[in-house]
Amino acid sequence: MIPRERLQSVIARHEEVLSQLSSGPEAETFVRLSRELAELDDIADKSRQLLDAERELDDADALVDDPDLDAEMRALAEEEQQDLKARIAELADELQLLLLPRDAADQGSAILELRAGTGGDEAALFAGDLFRMYERYAAAKGWKVDVLSASEGTVGGYKEIIASVTGQGVFARLKYESGVHRVQRVPVTESGGRIQTSAATVAVLPEAQDVDIEIRDEDIRIDTMRASGAGGQHVNTTDSAVRVTHIPSGIVVLQSEKSQHQNRARAMQVLRARLYDLERQKVDSERAAARKGQVGSGDRSERIRTYNFPQGRVTDHRINLTLHKLDKVLAGEAVDELVDALTTDDQARRLVEFQDGET
Repeated sequence: MIPRERLQSVIARHEEVLSQLSSGPEAETFVRLSRELAELDDIADKSRQLLDAERELDDADALVDDPDLDAEMRALAEEEQQDLKARIAELADELQLLLLPRDAADQGSAILELRAGTGGDEAALFAGDLFRMYERYAAAKGWKVDVLSASEGTVGGYKEIIASVTGQGVFARLKYESGVHRVQRVPVTESGGRIQTSAATVAVLPEAQDVDIEIRDEDIRIDTMRASGAGGQHVNTTDSAVRVTHIPSGIVVLQSEKSQHQNRARAMQVLRARLYDLERQKVDSERAAARKGQVGSGDRSERIRTYNFPQGRVTDHRINLTLHKLDKVLAGEAVDELVDALTTDDQARRLVEFQDGET
């Protein structure tokens, strides 16, 4: 049972955050408090419900223990007593899930990076299939997908594609996609009809805000590259690519679009996300979590899912879940079934750890 003191402290903090927000704090403080309030709203509401139910149970217990109570009233009190005990148990279970340590990035947007792995042209085609799956899934969720950079494969698909996915709770839903995705099918380039195994890697990074990560001007080097036509044509060349190097970490981001201004803005967006992700990994390591907060080890070299076309199935190896609806998964329609199962498994693991830590 969750101690009443803890419930009361949650409610008190919720009221304190509301009061601080109403005082009109500066922008950075407002953002931080707003995020905390979003996390506390449901917890405080459930805490109040649980405290009310416990007080009602105390009253019901007192009635049942009253020796002067008549039989009819005692029966009603005992019935209410049982209902309240069931209600309290349900609320306590819901609260324990809500009280699990939350990933601060869950409610925000994300940077989605896909790269073709082993398999040559077929791997690039598969990366394209995966990207379209995420596009369709995002559209169904009402999220906005903006391609930041793309390198197309020779026969289609992508050697690499990076996009921002903007919306509420994007990272919470997509973070389980990080890892190696494997496909088994007969490639369009295969004349012998043999099944080939190819792979693509997916990385999902929480999109950092300015208040999340600070990038000092002296820590970055920006190089602009010019493109000119063949045979010395187009003498009036234009800046066509921007390479941003973060000197302390060695992270390099290259953007190549028509607009140099847009190149720089997008390169900084990707750099900020990668630095934020790097910082999160450091914190996780210090806490001996090693990204265990994401199902499995979270290692992006880990094979997480197989898409088997001949059998029309998708298998997530982390939770041994197989869906015989490959077409619906790739259409973005059944992705939630995978994500929901992964989320439930993740919560169950963390709940055990949380309860072990409480004892």
